[in-house]
Amino acid sequence: MSMLSMEVLDRTARRITGTIFTSESLFSAAFLAAVTLQSVNAAELGGGDQYAGIPSTISLLGRAAIAIPIGVLMDRAGRRPALLLGYLFGALGFAVSAVSVGWSSFFLLCLGAGFAGVGNGASQQARYIASEVWPSDRRARIIGLIVFAGTIGAIFGPLLVGPAGILAQQLGGSVYAGPYWVGAVLTVLAALLIFVLLRPDPREISRKRETERQAESGVAGVTRPLRSIFGLPLVQLAVASMVVGQLVMTLIMVITPVHMHHLNHSTGEISLVFTAHTLGMFGFAWATGWLIDRLGSMPMIAYGAVLLILASVLAPVAGNVLTLAVALFVLGLGWNFCFVAGSTLLSNQLHYDERGRVQGTNELLISLASGAGSLFTGVIFAGGGMLRVGAVGLAITLIFAVFATWRGRRQGALAAS
Repeated sequence: MSMLSMEVLDRTARRITGTIFTSESLFSAAFLAAVTLQSVNAAELGGGDQYAGIPSTISLLGRAAIAIPIGVLMDRAGRRPALLLGYLFGALGFAVSAVSVGWSSFFLLCLGAGFAGVGNGASQQARYIASEVWPSDRRARIIGLIVFAGTIGAIFGPLLVGPAGILAQQLGGSVYAGPYWVGAVLTVLAALLIFVLLRPDPREISRKRETERQAESGVAGVTRPLRSIFGLPLVQLAVASMVVGQLVMTLIMVITPVHMHHLNHSTGEISLVFTAHTLGMFGFAWATGWLIDRLGSMPMIAYGAVLLILASVLAPVAGNVLTLAVALFVLGLGWNFCFVAGSTLLSNQLHYDERGRVQGTNELLISLASGAGSLFTGVIFAGGGMLRVGAVGLAITLIFAVFATWRGRRQGALAAS
């Protein structure tokens, strides 16, 4: 590849990455602003606290349901139209949820949550889209950067709830509808950015880089069936790292407020612990990508597993808020290492025309892991408290460590043969 064409590709890649970072920051803020009062609205419109979690569950189902179809669409039609469609579904979902508050309709609230989940499912592909326009030795930093965009949403999304409610009230609406309308506006802005600036389609940049690499190496890429791809040791390791990281993180994170409530901690203390957790998940994602590019994906996955083990042991025995905050920070950082390193490892095993459907299948598995963690953690906690939750998290991570060692050795044997 000539120096000039390389410069043009890199310049285009920087613009695409900036566009996706900005759009993901907007959508992340929109999503978190919208869901902050979701359980309150659900309990109010449903007629009881037992309905509080239903919209969130439907949103998760929407995310899981769209994972594979959006991946297939990305491979067939391109990344830009698929991501744009996902954002538009998200904006529609937030708008429907806002209307549901004014109409006092629990059905519309659930419908809106489902559409928003579809938007979130498409958004989960953004880190792969941004990274594929770069050479493989720079993808980890880009994935880390896009994951870091979640920090902006985590900080500014909840801060928008109060002003959005006041504005909605001044305009004659409900204070509880305001965050949904703000979410819809921010998501439309994200969609406009994608429509205007995500050109050329990232798939074409990825195709060009891969074609040039194949020409230099003399090895042509061949599109493979899903069964063949998921039979590769490194693909299995990448997917398992993200699924296990999501499952263990969800198991411990979701039940921690209940655990703290039983110990008579205040809501302010619970908020402090979750701030530390969010910082661990997203705050250092940019640095994680930098470390992966230097140390490799597999060592970082191993470090992530060590942190998950440490968090599983520390969280149940934490005797005060500070120790529990440290445990949840470590939990978030362990998830971060597994998630960013696993995403990088998976992306680097795929051809440009395989990524959408394989990564979509991976996102489905992550969503199912998240749902399983949320569903079963309460049952586990009821049967043995936080100690049993930590023990289950520890056992899952240790099993993963054995599996990762086995697949790593298998990959080494294949490489040597």
